[in-house]
Parts: sequence; C-alpha cells; structure tokens
Amino acid sequence: MEGTSLLVVAGSVFLWGVVSARWVRADLSAPMVFTAVGAALAAGGLVEPAVAGQTLRPLVEVTLVWVLFSDAARVAVSDLRRDAGRCVRLLAVGLPLTVVAGWGLAGWLLPGIGGWLALLVATALAPTDAALGVPVVTNRAVPARVRRLLSVEGGLNDGIATPVVMLALAGAASAEGLEGAQGVAGALLDLVIGVGAGVAVAGTGGALLRWARHRRWVAEDFAGIAVLALALAAYAGALALGGNGFVAAFCGGLAFRALAGRRGPAELVLTEQVGSLVSLLVWLGFGAVAAPVVLDHAGWATVGYAVLSLTVVRMVPVALALVGAGLDRDAVLFVGWFGPRGLASLLFALLALEELGSDADPAVAVIAVTVLLSVVAHGVTAGPLATRYGRAEARRSGAPRDPGQAVADRAT
Repeated sequence: MEGTSLLVVAGSVFLWGVVSARWVRADLSAPMVFTAVGAALAAGGLVEPAVAGQTLRPLVEVTLVWVLFSDAARVAVSDLRRDAGRCVRLLAVGLPLTVVAGWGLAGWLLPGIGGWLALLVATALAPTDAALGVPVVTNRAVPARVRRLLSVEGGLNDGIATPVVMLALAGAASAEGLEGAQGVAGALLDLVIGVGAGVAVAGTGGALLRWARHRRWVAEDFAGIAVLALALAAYAGALALGGNGFVAAFCGGLAFRALAGRRGPAELVLTEQVGSLVSLLVWLGFGAVAAPVVLDHAGWATVGYAVLSLTVVRMVPVALALVGAGLDRDAVLFVGWFGPRGLASLLFALLALEELGSDADPAVAVIAVTVLLSVVAHGVTAGPLATRYGRAEARRSGAPRDPGQAVADRAT
C-alpha cells in the first residue's frame, strides 16, 4: 500500500512537471491538481488521514519556514520605494481591517467555535498567496503598479499575520486547558525572541555571504544550498532560544534581502524551488487530511463564511485602504478580488491541528473550505480577468500593447 501511494505521489509530481505549462493555460493550477490527488488517495484508502496528518508535521513546518523566508526575501526594496504609500495602506490598514472583519463575521456566523478560534480563522485567511495569482503578477498587460502592489502584498502579509496566528493558537490552547499551553504572555515573549534571532542569524549570514562573494570564496553551485540552510538556521536558532521559529524565518528573510547584496535574489532561487516542491506535497497532504474534516464539519454556515471571506471581507477593507491612493475603481476592484487564499492559510490550519488536535476541527473546516473555493475561483479567473483588465487599461490610456502579450493573447 505504501509503495502504491509513493508511486502515485511521485508520478503526479513528474506528470505535473511534464504538462504544467499546458494545464496552467487551461486554468488548472498545481494546488487544484494536488489537492484533488490527495483527496482521491484518501477516498481510495491508499492514505490514512490520521497517519498522513502525523507525517505532515515536519513537512508543514519546514515548508512554512522556506515560504516565509523566501516571500520576505524576494520583495525588492525598489518595489517598496515605488509604491510605498499603497503597500503601507494595504498592509497597515487593509490587512488589520480584514482580520477584524473576519473575526467579527466568524463570531456572528460561527458562534460555536469561540473567540480565539474565530481570531485564528480570520487571521489564517487574511494573507494572500501570490503563487495562486501568477497569471496576474506575470501578465504584462496588467499595469506594473498593480502587479507590484499584489506581489509585495503577497510577499509580506503572511509573515505579518504569523504572530497573530500564534497568539490565537496560544489563546485557544489555554482556553481549552490543553497540557503545556503557555498562554498569550508566553507567546508574546516567543515572538520577540523570534524577531531578534531571525534578524541576527539571517542578517549575519547574508552579510557573510556578501563578504565571501567579493573575495570569490563562494562556489556558485553551492550558494543556493547555503541560503536554504540559512533559512533553517534562523528557524532553529529561534527554537534553541525558546522563541518562535516562524517569525524568525520571516524576519530573517527581510534581513537577508537587506544585507546579502545584489546577488541575494539569484541565490534565493533554490530555496524557492525546493519550497515549491514541498508545497506540492503539502497540497497533496492537505487534500488527504482536510477532506474528512470538511465532510464532518462543513455546513451552510461554513460555506457562507468562505464566500464572504473571499469577497466582502477582503474587498471592502482593500477599497477603504486604497481611498485616495490614486487608483481608479477598476484597479481597486481588481486588487480586491485577486487576494487568493493558499499555502500560508492551509499551513496555519495544519499547525492548528497539530497544536489543538480535534478541538481545531471546526476552524480547520472553515479554512479548508475557503482555501478550496479560492483555489478554484482564483485559479479559473486569474488568466481571463487579467487579460481583460489589461486590455481595458490599454484602451483607456491609449498605450500600445506589449507585442509579447499580444502573441500570448492570440495563443489563448
């Protein structure tokens, strides 16, 4: 049975590599495909959800480390400078408003889950996943300012949300009286230690790589492996000091980008590729583990929350945050809609299962349904809406279309 499961998993990864470009053009994304594969494995009895959940724990943790580190490290300082005002609006105004709105909606629509789990649901579903919106951020028909805004937001909001998720988990564990629960005060101290450890380890590592590179000590074929290890070192360093490793990974990514020099982004490629590989396995595991939870706990209230989370809870705060930001109505609506929920949200859900056990099932069901709806809705609409919006913008501005984009449009 294990051999059969391994064959299906390995075959799925290989086949995705063979046909991925064609399937993406057909609006089938990797999360959609691998979530379906995982659900099929569970339905066919090839994977036991309880065993899969235990096996996923180290994979979830290391994936979240690499995702947080690479998301933070790939945000270019130049992008932040160009759109600093709009980025600050989305992250400092839009993101908190989204969390508050989601928290209130969960408390009203899902009263049985309690305040801490309601906060967990709201915060876990606040970050956006740029990977699910690749057709948007890479489509040159979409104005550059909009693409930069979505890219920077997707790169930073998961790390900003992580401390609140950890506080919600600590609060929920304490409220449930779980053994070993440290409470909110202990979680706050862990966050502070995590920030310091991440900045110290990854910042020092980035500066050391830059210094060694100038002296030609660094072998180019090993530099990416060094960065991959550096992300894990920031995480492990925080844990060794009793801090939060995930916050350390995110802050470490920011410090690495600031101190690694111009070669830093190139040395980050391997970390992003390895993170992409393990994220496929996480999506597959998510399909296997979440399917039974969703079937047991999902109801009309859960589906209603998921729909409102993807629309009103996201789009209204974005619109309020961007008032006076110099974007027209279509741009605001476009940014508001393309806030797909993806890998960060499901990783937070899997962490909740690890920390809280079955007590987290109602919250995990809400997160799972929302992510599943987002994977389908945003995956299907990303390409067509990006092209349509880009064409409308080109007509309004009178700017000539990019020839490469025109060829791509004819191909689709």
